[in-house]
Amino acid sequence: MFRRLLPLALATFAVGTDGYVIAGLLPSIASDLQVSVAAAGQLVTVFALVFAVAAPVLGAATSALDRRTALLLALAVFVVGNAATALGTTYEAVMAARVVTAAGAGIITSAASGTAAAIAPPERRGRALAFVLGGLTLATALGLPLGTLVGHGDWHLTLWAVAALGLVAAAGIAVGLPKVTLPATTLRDRFRPLREGLVLGLLAVSVLFFLGTYVLYTYVVPALDRATGGSGPLVTLVLLAWGIGTLSGNLLAGRLVDRHAPGRILAACLGAAVPVLAVTPLATRSLATALVWAVAWGVCVGIPVVPQQHRLIAHAPAAAPVLLGLNSSSIYVGVALGGAAGGLAQERFGLRPEQLGLPAAAVVAVALVLTLLTLRRTPAPAAAAEAEPVRAVR
Repeated sequence: MFRRLLPLALATFAVGTDGYVIAGLLPSIASDLQVSVAAAGQLVTVFALVFAVAAPVLGAATSALDRRTALLLALAVFVVGNAATALGTTYEAVMAARVVTAAGAGIITSAASGTAAAIAPPERRGRALAFVLGGLTLATALGLPLGTLVGHGDWHLTLWAVAALGLVAAAGIAVGLPKVTLPATTLRDRFRPLREGLVLGLLAVSVLFFLGTYVLYTYVVPALDRATGGSGPLVTLVLLAWGIGTLSGNLLAGRLVDRHAPGRILAACLGAAVPVLAVTPLATRSLATALVWAVAWGVCVGIPVVPQQHRLIAHAPAAAPVLLGLNSSSIYVGVALGGAAGGLAQERFGLRPEQLGLPAAAVVAVALVLTLLTLRRTPAPAAAAEAEPVRAVR
């Protein structure tokens, strides 16, 4: 099974590296494009907003295609967008290129997740989703720090490297992915689950968690200035620690949701994330404490997506591809709002980057409360294991 899922993980690795690495390059991008760091941070916001819209809209437009064809088309757009970003010399040109890139990326993550759910047997679906999403978390463990290190001298080189990753992922999908067909869906079909209160509650948790995360994460490099002294290699070291924590959390989540109630795992994770974010101003005062803090925060970031996806699949197995797409959109709505809120907090309220951990903790606390409210209404994991939401054919 995992051999067939490997090209999907590679595709999400490319998307993850692209989405995460911009935050690590913000100081260099801001300097080169002659804008403030907060303004450069809106590259993350716009990317996330377009991604959130593209996932359902373009997902519906390509739903009649087999997943291999849809993924190859999306990766082609993704590669072109990254090449255009690397060639950009003005803020406006780079912003436009990020819009193109996000349009391709918006299809990739949900299509890869839906395909993984189709290929995997029900009892191993949690691990299959974790493996494919492991591409995103591996991007934080390797793609983010390596991309930041490469881009410390010239950020354009990192975007060229991401474009190359997209090409490698496309080759892997063309050669190694079986033909997978899923039920075609209209845009109305994709938004119909939003009429359900439980679905709205689950998606709101995704929005709030990633809003809180990206309030701080978008500006994590300047937040680490005191701990790293602005040293590129030391920043890379802290980001590597964060990425290892995120990857560990993702792998742990895959095993946990196959054995325990996903909602309880999610609640425990959010409960741990609140104090971790709240101590950011203290934890980033020295390199040693920043490294420990980065690992702990990374674990908290790596866990939630898998139990959230499992909860959605358990709620309506037959609608799994649609619900997974909505969850991807919700994540990126949170990313967009978080980047915008973090920039606003600095520009309007004068918060220093490391102080953004305090509002981040407050938002995640709200996500925790909402999670606790939805726990009793989520179907048991066994319900999802008894139904096949989609089918795979060669």
